[in-house]
Amino acid sequence: MENEKPDNKFLWRYAGLATQLMVGLGLFVYGGLKLDEWLKLKMSLAVWILPLLFITSVIIRTIIETGKKK
Repeated sequence: MENEKPDNKFLWRYAGLATQLMVGLGLFVYGGLKLDEWLKLKMSLAVWILPLLFITSVIIRTIIETGKKK
């Protein structure tokens, strides 16, 4: 038996994706709060819409990237 190291390529890929998702969500929520503050809206509209758009774009990008034929 050979001493084989486990392949961590997928681990790093998904760890990077998770980090991007958390940082992106934080930035978009913060941006939504500031936009709602600037527009002086009674209802927090941007704080809901901006993260929703971000999550939708991440899902679409992930589907496109994983659906590529090699």
